[in-house]
Amino acid sequence: MAKILVTDPIHEDALRRLEELGEVVVLEDADEEELRRHVRDADAWVVRSGTRVTRELIEEAENLKVIARAGVGVDNIDVEAATERGIIVVNAPESSSISVAEHTMGLMLALARRIPQADRSVRRGEWERQRFMGVELAGKVLGIIGLGRIGRQVAKRARAFEMEVIAFDPYISEEVAEELGVELVEDLDELLRRADVVTIHVPLTEETRGMIGERELKLMKESAFLINCARGEVVDEEALVRALKEGWIAGAALDVFAEEPPGEDHPLYELDNVVLTPHIGGSTSEAQRAAGLIVAREIERVLKGEIPENVVNLPVAGVSEATRRLMEVGERLADVGAQLLEGRLRSVVVKVGDEPGEREREALKRSVLKGCLDRILQEPVTMVNAVRVAEDRGIEVEFAVSDELESGELAVSLRSEGEEVSLRGAWLDGQVYLTSVNGYELRFKLSGPTLFVWHVDRPGVVGEVGLILGEHGVNIAAMEVGRRERGGEAIMVIRTDEEPPEECLRAIGEVEQVRRVRLVLC
Repeated sequence: MAKILVTDPIHEDALRRLEELGEVVVLEDADEEELRRHVRDADAWVVRSGTRVTRELIEEAENLKVIARAGVGVDNIDVEAATERGIIVVNAPESSSISVAEHTMGLMLALARRIPQADRSVRRGEWERQRFMGVELAGKVLGIIGLGRIGRQVAKRARAFEMEVIAFDPYISEEVAEELGVELVEDLDELLRRADVVTIHVPLTEETRGMIGERELKLMKESAFLINCARGEVVDEEALVRALKEGWIAGAALDVFAEEPPGEDHPLYELDNVVLTPHIGGSTSEAQRAAGLIVAREIERVLKGEIPENVVNLPVAGVSEATRRLMEVGERLADVGAQLLEGRLRSVVVKVGDEPGEREREALKRSVLKGCLDRILQEPVTMVNAVRVAEDRGIEVEFAVSDELESGELAVSLRSEGEEVSLRGAWLDGQVYLTSVNGYELRFKLSGPTLFVWHVDRPGVVGEVGLILGEHGVNIAAMEVGRRERGGEAIMVIRTDEEPPEECLRAIGEVEQVRRVRLVLC
């Protein structure tokens, strides 16, 4: 039974789902020694922002297959260390998008209408309506830095408020922006100069760290507001304090800080033109439930050996559903091929019918390598470390587009020193089907124990093999025969309900017309 370690609070529905997958150990507020002890034999580890998943802890893990962040950011996880160990890191990027977008709009309204200040004034027994004169959002220019999942949700809501929306994001196409009714600007400086409200929705990277500093703040309008619901380090807080004190901008709203929680004497606390919240953008019951259920689903996929959707440390996130199906086809074909191949694997060739993008190409290559290597090597092979494992073993990998393949088909060829196994397959009717083995045409669903029997095409061979299986109590679930010509070489592929015993395989191999028999576990 899998051991699933949970070291931060997650939604109760997610815990119940995890309990269906294995033994769940909830370990909140544990010290590092206790974490070390439990992570050593854990198969999966669920965290939120409270747990620091360090290299030292990762190196203690002997069985760990997946680290799941029940949220978006993975700043608290040493992703590089996990990748080196072949551990998949997943998150729940979609879970909090709406919650954070709504919080952003709430902060925008709080700044525009001075709601927190007015609330405090009324609680003090005051009634100063003129003091809290606000501004409307309608007709104002909203500048969004980062038009990803959250930025797009903010854009939709801002347009409903009749705001003009512009955005800076060098990784978003004009077509996407047009669909959202957003104007893409050429550079960040233009956005800062034009916007009445600037809102930040970018991840924390070396490129974005400190991207809003003194120079950028001085480019903004004196009447402008700045909102940050992304990461605290994106904004230079010292420069922001000066901007708010000296009137470079009219106000700011922050849900995130460079250090969380901020120190007790943080200078932002003294300012009346700033709204502060304790990193609660994604803190809604709906978002937390969604995040927990998403990572539970991802853990289930990893434990089953399937491909997760929200991978952080692999180039497969965001690929199309068609590519994901081809990845499944490639991994299953490669697994079968590795079991059929005799001798040491020397090279792998992957062929597809359509020219893929770079991300899709890499994802397909990794899935095939995982299928090739995972069963034949003692060390765990995942899509995270498959390329490195292949390189370490001198296994050459080629990728090509072939006119012989239809769209949606994939072919894998594995070569050893003296043999080559070539398989072709496709995703048909929601299943992986084998459509060719070394040129023998088939249509065979890969599922369960499968016998590959190479034989001479003679009357009675199929019946004799079937009789032997029956004598050993092995039931045939499906069978197909492929041949190139009558009376020549042929292949028989048989799926059985039970795994045939060794003496059954020997008996089939002794049939006069049988040249080779191989059991493959699909």
